[in-house]
Amino acid sequence: MNPYFAFQWHITDECDQRCKHCYIYSSGQCHKITSMTWHEMEETFYNCLDFCEVYHRTPYIYLTGGDPILHTDFWRLLELFHEHHVPFTIMGNPFHLNDQVCRELKWYGCEKYQLSIDGLRETHDWFRKPGSFDCTLEKIDVINQAGIRSVIMTTVSKTNMAEIPGIIDEVVKAGANIFAFSRYVPSGGDLDASMTALEYRAVLEHCDRKFREYEAEGCNTYFSRKDHLWTLFDYETGKFRIPESAREGIIYGGCNCGNCHMTILPTGDVYACRRVAESRVGSVYEDRLADVWVTSMEEYREYERFSKCSRCKLLAWCRGCPAVARGTNGSFYEEDPQCWASVQNGLLTEEKAEERMI
Repeated sequence: MNPYFAFQWHITDECDQRCKHCYIYSSGQCHKITSMTWHEMEETFYNCLDFCEVYHRTPYIYLTGGDPILHTDFWRLLELFHEHHVPFTIMGNPFHLNDQVCRELKWYGCEKYQLSIDGLRETHDWFRKPGSFDCTLEKIDVINQAGIRSVIMTTVSKTNMAEIPGIIDEVVKAGANIFAFSRYVPSGGDLDASMTALEYRAVLEHCDRKFREYEAEGCNTYFSRKDHLWTLFDYETGKFRIPESAREGIIYGGCNCGNCHMTILPTGDVYACRRVAESRVGSVYEDRLADVWVTSMEEYREYERFSKCSRCKLLAWCRGCPAVARGTNGSFYEEDPQCWASVQNGLLTEEKAEERMI
């Protein structure tokens, strides 16, 4: 099978919630709800298939919004996915799920359904809306019973970082198949994004301990180490070693931006990363995605420009989160504020990044 290429496809801004950390609403710049028309969705779909044919990749679609299920042509779009045997995951809300809906999603080929838990009950409902916490946990079993893998994602900030271990307990108890978390990217909201590097390392250390305890008990939940700073943590603790066969100049993992991922918004705008506000690289209505990939996307593959990562032994496997770096320090290639790698722990060279730029 050809390697997958991921399209994070937002078909509508319409949503039942107004989350405090949402990129659509938190900046206060969303003045109207935008949704793609059926013709625009067809055009977008075939543009994605063309891209994958050109580059010999297998398309994988992360269908989202807003809440994609609220789009009037949602089920019609799933018919198109099914017709072309395109696998997909839905990232949405729990409010419109029931046994029948989930069975239909499974029939059309939905592999995973991702929901969010962003704190224990009081905190989560403050982030999203009253009743959301309990509704989300209840729908995990509904998703599982349909044969779809249930995914719980948490967005971590200083506001909720102390509650992450408790969230893990709730997610395991509810029977979620997969749990993962990523960090909040400052986007104009009222959340505290000032976690220090050592505070975040402590979060990872506590989570690692809980993950290992649950795994030892035979827990069925898979704990995804989504944040790339897990690579740094695992390197320090001996779980990850740089392969002797690794070749200089090859990117083996880390941030997917510019490698195997792009985002498409309801406006048709194409972004290198949804979480980087200025990363627009084209329009799915005006541009061939296969061309965008080797023109506008090139600037997100200039790895020697990373001010800190370019001096790190883990450059090819980590690079932290450039979106968090941009949201905090103003540049995609600036230092990730939660990265604790240093010269002292042997990961960084003293050499300045500017001296390595061509």
